[in-house]
Amino acid sequence: MSPARRAKPWLYPVPKAPAQTEARPVHADAEIIEAVVCGDGAVAGELYDRLVNVVEQTLFRVLGRRESDHEDLVQSAFEQIVKTLATRRFAGACSLKTWASSVATHVALNALRSRRRERGLFDRSEVDPPAASAGTDNPERDASLRRDIERVRGVLASMSPGRAEALLLHDVLGHDLAEIAALTGVSLAAAQSRLVRGRHELHARLGKRGDP
Repeated sequence: MSPARRAKPWLYPVPKAPAQTEARPVHADAEIIEAVVCGDGAVAGELYDRLVNVVEQTLFRVLGRRESDHEDLVQSAFEQIVKTLATRRFAGACSLKTWASSVATHVALNALRSRRRERGLFDRSEVDPPAASAGTDNPERDASLRRDIERVRGVLASMSPGRAEALLLHDVLGHDLAEIAALTGVSLAAAQSRLVRGRHELHARLGKRGDP
């Protein structure tokens, strides 16, 4: 073998694999709550990541749109969540996500009432932009449905908070009566009464008849 061929290396360098990032630990609800109580920011910061989607989705489902004050409402919801956790007012009868959904529902209801007082719910442009109806087979029906939904929101905004909250938690967000009782701090019978009375009030004020 010639010297030139012997000088050729037999092994070639292999590119180093990228360093793997350390997996972020996942904490249980109880650990996050204790971190909030103790002021442990390293763990408490996980609270936002865990709950932000639930809070935003709840606000959107109750309000029906993402408006200019959306971020303020999200901030308000988290302030209330942290406050209830830090003062140990969260009894732990449900998951953090369920609790966050309840708090966000309360914030959204307050926003509906505030908008109704300040500008008048039915005086605002309540239909979605035309692009939202693009491709539908019946734009007039869709617009009518949106108006009906806004009428429902208007009635909810003027109902007693307990009944409106029970309706939203059960019929919109899908929580059962036991969860609603735990979330609102009332008995199971009281939660059921609020839901039934709320449904009847809603349908009566919408001018509908029949079984809710």
